[in-house]
Amino acid sequence: MGCLVWPLISLGFFEKVLDMRGWLVYYVAIMYVDSCTTATKSGTYTRHLLRENYREDGKVKHRNIANISRCSGEEIAAIRLALRHKGNLAALGSVPESVEVEQGRPIGAAWLVYDVARRLGIAKALGNSRQGKLALWQVIARVIEQGSRLSAVRLADRHGACDIVGLEAFNEDDLYRNLDWLCENQAKIEDRLFRALHPSGPPQLYLYDVTSTYLEGTKNELGEFGYNRDGKKGKRQIVIGLLCNEEGKALSIEAFRGNMGDPKTVASQVKKVSERFGGSEVTFVGDRGMLKSQQIEALAENGFHYITAITKSQIEKLLRQGTIQMELFDQELAEATGINGVRYILRRNPVRAAEVRASREDKLRALREFAAGQSRYLAEHARAIEEVALRKCGEKCATLKLEKFVLVSACGRVISVAVDDSALAEVSKLDGCYVLKTDLSAEVVGKEVVHGRYKDLALVERAFRVCKTGQLEVRPVHVRLASRTRGHVFVVMLAYRIVQELATRWEALQVTVAEGIEELKALCGVRVKVGEGVVLNRIPKPRKLTRRLLDAAGVRLPEVLPCSSAKVATRKKIANRRKTR
Repeated sequence: MGCLVWPLISLGFFEKVLDMRGWLVYYVAIMYVDSCTTATKSGTYTRHLLRENYREDGKVKHRNIANISRCSGEEIAAIRLALRHKGNLAALGSVPESVEVEQGRPIGAAWLVYDVARRLGIAKALGNSRQGKLALWQVIARVIEQGSRLSAVRLADRHGACDIVGLEAFNEDDLYRNLDWLCENQAKIEDRLFRALHPSGPPQLYLYDVTSTYLEGTKNELGEFGYNRDGKKGKRQIVIGLLCNEEGKALSIEAFRGNMGDPKTVASQVKKVSERFGGSEVTFVGDRGMLKSQQIEALAENGFHYITAITKSQIEKLLRQGTIQMELFDQELAEATGINGVRYILRRNPVRAAEVRASREDKLRALREFAAGQSRYLAEHARAIEEVALRKCGEKCATLKLEKFVLVSACGRVISVAVDDSALAEVSKLDGCYVLKTDLSAEVVGKEVVHGRYKDLALVERAFRVCKTGQLEVRPVHVRLASRTRGHVFVVMLAYRIVQELATRWEALQVTVAEGIEELKALCGVRVKVGEGVVLNRIPKPRKLTRRLLDAAGVRLPEVLPCSSAKVATRKKIANRRKTR
């Protein structure tokens, strides 16, 4: 039924038909609905046939196209009305027969995101099944308004998800099960998106980074205590790894247990690129905590190359060995070669060096103020113990990580702070310095390119900012099962692809994605009820800013949308009685 009614009553179908030439125009022009009621012993039966008449050898004949008896009365009436006005379907909003007009649902934001998802290939990758359409709505809802599956259902009712995506009625339980489906089919969907993004072959460079997000509660199956990047002590977390191409377009995302170390997540990414994406002679880019010796060996076994950075202690070791010299940091960009042809790219960032010096001075100032406070306390309290005050100052010095070049001492119940200039010079000699490491030969890639590719990791970090604390808000994670957690994270990645596209297209307008979405939410359809109960959404002409946003995004609004009879509602209702404080 849906396969028949949707193309007949949607404007998109009729536009294609009316724009074409030849037999198809003639075919639609003589189409009609034939209804007949028959009385039987068991009751009255009405059958409805979609038919056409045609002329053959000078005689008018009839041909049955489809039996539409199972359609509802409203749908059959809609087909009749559409055929009656097939020459100008957009004029249905002004048909002069008992027309009722009222404000419809918001249509602008949902249609925008839906259309962008289609053009990016996300809708096609998810598929046209019910589960694929539910997943598509979850992605659209994540872009428009972040929240739980419960809020996504309520959002669908407000924004006409069934009219836009072509869904039947659903509730939050359907969306929870849909997360399981997404987790099960994630690899297939990612592969389809990858082929759509790289039709001519896989990229030669991949960017990979890891973040974590803390959890509220203790029941999530992936939740564990680990290195918490959010600074939330006592909170369980999950670890998220994001693989991007050289342009920062997200290719794959994976959720790990919260106690998974960053280097241990690399193996699955190497396997993903080598087996699924068909990569060969590619280069992985990861930060200094990601690609260590074990991961570099795994990359070499698969014929892959790497670009990473080394730690401060590793830099000091290379200085002691004579592989690199401090004078090289005085150059804009220097290079040195180590064992087995490993290349080291050296640079001192003057901006970062100034930031480190300023931070060190602030810490030193804070320590001196603390020591002065302890000295005042000793002077005002005769029974205060000098050793206790000195110990507190020493602990403060260690907390601020100044103990390598600062000496705290006490004399005559006065605490003093002294700086060892030679030790300070040794500590500060590497301020702003960093060293990159790669196995790519100089004949293939120059040092400037290696440096530029490593800095492209900022694209992945930007994606994490948008997904975690910006537009998409992966947190809080409103699910517990591991499969649904992974499905939720996958939805966020797909939504990020759309947000990234919109941010690029709206950059010239000086409008953020959040501001643009909010503006488009104000664009509502006009609900028109015509004659025998036919209901449709007529889209009004958008105002100037809305039109500019749509044009910049390359989105064209339809003039008319059908109003489906599907009802979207949550099983869980808002409590009638709330607790008072």
